Amino acid sequence: MEMARVILFTKKMEAMSLFYGEVLVLKQVTGEKGWKEFAAGGVRIALHSGPASPGKKGPKIVFYAKDVAAVRERLVGLGAKFGKVRVGEQFCLCDGKDPDGNPIQLSDR
Repeated sequence: MEMARVILFTKKMEAMSLFYGEVLVLKQVTGEKGWKEFAAGGVRIALHSGPASPGKKGPKIVFYAKDVAAVRERLVGLGAKFGKVRVGEQFCLCDGKDPDGNPIQLSDR
C-alpha cells in the first residue's frame, strides 16, 4: 500500500489554500467546491470544507528538506509559523503549524 493523501478539514479554505499553494509552493491538482488537493511528492494534501479539529495529537505532515534551516528561513519570510531548528545526531528538523493549527514539520530524513 502507498499513502495517497492526508485530508485536513478546514473552515479557512482560502487561508489554507494560500498556505499550501503559495507559501509551501505545492501545485494544486484539483479544485472542486469544498475540496482542493495539492501534490506533495508521492502523496497529496487535500483540504476539505468542514470544521477543523487538529486536537492535541492531530496529523503531522512532514516535508523533506535537504537544508532545513534554509527552507525554514524562506518559509518564515513568507509568513509561515515555525519554531527553532533542532539538530540531532542523525537528522535535523523544525516543527511548525499551518493556519488551522495542524502540526507540520521540516525534516532532512
